[in-house]
Amino acid sequence: MTITYDPFHPQYFVEADLRQEMTRVYDLCHGCRLCFKYCTAFPTLFEMVDRFEDQDAARLTTAEQDQVVDECFNCKLCYVNCPYTPGEHEWALDFPRLMLRAEQVRVRNHEVPMKQRLQTQALSRTDLAGKVSSALAPLANKALAATGKFPRTALEATVGIASERLLQPFAKQRFSTWFRKRRTTEPNKVGTAQGDVALFSTCLVEYQEPAIGEDLVKVYERNGVSCSLPEGQVCCGAPWLHSGDVDAFVKQGRKNVKVLADAVRAGRDIVVPQPTCSYVLKNDYVDYIGGPDAELVAEHTYDAAEYLITKIHKNDGTSLDLTFDGETHEKITYHAPCHLRAQNIGLRSRDLLKLTGAKVTVVAECSAIDGTWGYKEQNYETSRKVAKKMADAIDKADNDVVAGDCHLANGGIIQETGKHPQHPLQLFARAYGIPEER
Repeated sequence: MTITYDPFHPQYFVEADLRQEMTRVYDLCHGCRLCFKYCTAFPTLFEMVDRFEDQDAARLTTAEQDQVVDECFNCKLCYVNCPYTPGEHEWALDFPRLMLRAEQVRVRNHEVPMKQRLQTQALSRTDLAGKVSSALAPLANKALAATGKFPRTALEATVGIASERLLQPFAKQRFSTWFRKRRTTEPNKVGTAQGDVALFSTCLVEYQEPAIGEDLVKVYERNGVSCSLPEGQVCCGAPWLHSGDVDAFVKQGRKNVKVLADAVRAGRDIVVPQPTCSYVLKNDYVDYIGGPDAELVAEHTYDAAEYLITKIHKNDGTSLDLTFDGETHEKITYHAPCHLRAQNIGLRSRDLLKLTGAKVTVVAECSAIDGTWGYKEQNYETSRKVAKKMADAIDKADNDVVAGDCHLANGGIIQETGKHPQHPLQLFARAYGIPEER
């Protein structure tokens, strides 16, 4: 048995070694049970082990071990709760990365059914889907909006994307198009210089919600932060990683590492408006790609709100503009996404919203979308059961305004509550009096 989460280790892809490590970790998790509330994977594991008189996790079959893998959606909240993580305890227990390792071994061993392989291809080629769907936005959005009807049922039948899952629409004009046009017509919108950043816009902002990027740029420029958009960036590759295709993830990630490392060497920090993508840049590129460039990118990557709070508001020699002449709100419900909480940077978006004078209610329950997991037909019902706690908490807060950093989770909030969240930086822009462009 090898306790390793290193994909470069010679035993990493050896299934027999993996199975022994899964037994070790399952036994420890069964004895601890601190993470029982986060997803169905842990209750399933505990119930399966409990049925044995000696409660020996080694009695689980391969199929039972894999059922736990299938139910884990890698929210990474184990990192928030687990006292036995690598570097913190001799047991070196990293459940999320063990689940990724198991997925990756199945892919390497060609044990994934054809339909699931098609599912991975359909959900992971975000740049291709984004380019086509943006070009055909009215037609594509009409088709995507027809939940439970043809062509959504056809999409479910062919590539396994749940026909009832709400899919957010694509924008006619991509964020990069807006950014280039604005640089041509309004080349200098920055006042007193306080920072210089390169935006990793993410596929979600690039193709589906460019308004988030537009408001980010305007808020940053108002606070003296110049923004650039490096050419050559692509989707962070998280859908490939979470589906077990580590080779496709590394191929995708290397493109971004090169582009972003060049931006850092030019004196810029990296700012990311979506938490899953910022997590990938800060952690997964270092783990799966490695090298000085990946470490350089990780060291200089910030979540969008994190940068404003730590580098501008609380940094000596810089200051955040706290003059709010626009629309502010007395009460805001803020959904804290799992992949943002797992970064252990604090709730910086909540802190930003509080600066506008709002009383902020934090909802820290998972949407169970987590990348692409909640989009898959086989996970749809389970995803909604997990998300019910989030929906109940938002309904209980009963505030008119809901904010959330994650566009994927926000789609889940719309589906479960009917309320339409905005990115915190969008609410911050409205508080400044910056008008919406669309």
